[in-house]
Amino acid sequence: MTPEFTPKLFSILRQGISKETFTKDVLSGLIVGIVALPLAIAFAIASGVSPEKGIITAIIAGIIISSFGGSRVQIGGPTGAFIVIVYGIVQQYGMDGLTIATFMAGFIIIGLGVLRLGNLLKFIPYSLIVGFTSGIALIIFSSQINDFFGLHISKVPANFIDKWTVYFKNFDHINWYAIIIATATVIITLYFQKIIKKIPGSIVAILLSTIIVKVFNLPVDTIESNFGVIPNNLSMPSFPKIDFNTVQALIQPAFAIALLGSIESLLSAVVSDSMIGGKHRSNMELIAQGFANIVSSLFGGIPATGAIARTATNVKNGGRTPIAGIVHALVLLAIMLILGPYAKLIPMPCLAGILIVVAYHMSEWRQFKSILKGNRMDIIILLTTFFLTVIFDLIIAIEIGIVLSSFMFMKRMSDAVQIQNISSENKSGEHLFDEELVDLPKEVLLYEINGPLFFGAARQFQETITNTHLQPKVIIIRMRYVPMIDATGYQSLKEIIHSYKARNIHVIISGIKDDLKKDFEKNGVFLVLEKEFVVKNIATAIEQSKEYI
Repeated sequence: MTPEFTPKLFSILRQGISKETFTKDVLSGLIVGIVALPLAIAFAIASGVSPEKGIITAIIAGIIISSFGGSRVQIGGPTGAFIVIVYGIVQQYGMDGLTIATFMAGFIIIGLGVLRLGNLLKFIPYSLIVGFTSGIALIIFSSQINDFFGLHISKVPANFIDKWTVYFKNFDHINWYAIIIATATVIITLYFQKIIKKIPGSIVAILLSTIIVKVFNLPVDTIESNFGVIPNNLSMPSFPKIDFNTVQALIQPAFAIALLGSIESLLSAVVSDSMIGGKHRSNMELIAQGFANIVSSLFGGIPATGAIARTATNVKNGGRTPIAGIVHALVLLAIMLILGPYAKLIPMPCLAGILIVVAYHMSEWRQFKSILKGNRMDIIILLTTFFLTVIFDLIIAIEIGIVLSSFMFMKRMSDAVQIQNISSENKSGEHLFDEELVDLPKEVLLYEINGPLFFGAARQFQETITNTHLQPKVIIIRMRYVPMIDATGYQSLKEIIHSYKARNIHVIISGIKDDLKKDFEKNGVFLVLEKEFVVKNIATAIEQSKEYI
């Protein structure tokens, strides 16, 4: 097994773990497990599934991602980023549809890892990531208004605009007990750790609100009133019936889950690397994430990925090996088995407050504001992705965002390609070339290309060269600074050569790199241009051009 595809835990175990490190990992795993409990429940409820689905996901995925992943400190489980996708799938296809989509997404993620595409996901523009992350944050915030204000709306629309329309019609039914509990939860969650660092504020808020609601019998919704009792056992793995039509309908959501999960897990791994000075294995991390989603779906779980907030909590509390992640999952399992029946008493406004804090941290409003002051293309990608996520659908937002980013990238690359020309009648740019060019004959036209000649720049290249009003006897195309040429670039080059040869104008190519010269053969350039017209340097090209004047 190559190091690239070796789980970090295996490498660390071979090296040995000190007693001190092991102790810190166990303690960190204990704290992270407690932190993860309310989040797992809240993410599940916000996603439109029962609370235990989130806990099951955190347990199964947490163990697998830590055991087989490529990061030392990654904590896996359900995250807020999936709420929008999961809610949409459940509403349209039911829980069986979510299971199938998550199962397929797992294999897609594994495929990305096996094909070594982990590093490529890092090239997705930051403006796109901030756009859909901020959009998700706004949707999460919007989804909690019902429970935060205790409006008691039985069926909240999924559409953003329809949702707020219903809210405004029901604001005269505000439950002030719910508002007080939710507001207190937000304050405690945000500020309690400034008093006691080791105890998560969300847990304190849950304990206090649950006790107060139970003792004083306050009229607010709880998990029990909305979802019934939380099971204190893991169900046996099962899989719904599947057919080709189902796969066809769910392939798009599956790809969205896979792409979003891959991006977030690798982003979390990069953040954790900077915190501990480590280096994760991107492709192994993806394989573990895919495997975790496959197994989690069989147990009725929801999509899972690397959780940035819980991973950061792990690092801050001393976790340095995957043992901390495994312990975190075992702590959740113990809580589910022992305390599961009591979780039904948790007030819904408390969970709403926790999720609003999550939405605030996800919003990345500072980065959003910073990008708005930057490049116009980044602003377009940011706002397009943001509004598509909020108003329409996250899947559409990701698809259009990536396509738009690709077009923007092509535009930037095309603009970066420089095509300079010089002739005996226009020597204002001679300082760009070698000293030999002072002897450039009048009948020779010289072009120098700087940058990759790919399909985005091929049209510009072709138009610039063919639209000249000069009538030279020889054209030299200097390509010493061309690192790559794609199929479209080769086609444009062949068309240029063919058009000039038809007008009895000789074409000489100089400075081409050896590896590209081999590609000339494969792409049929030598079928339209003899090999002796492809020379090593400009001096040879100029000397050869004098033979045709």
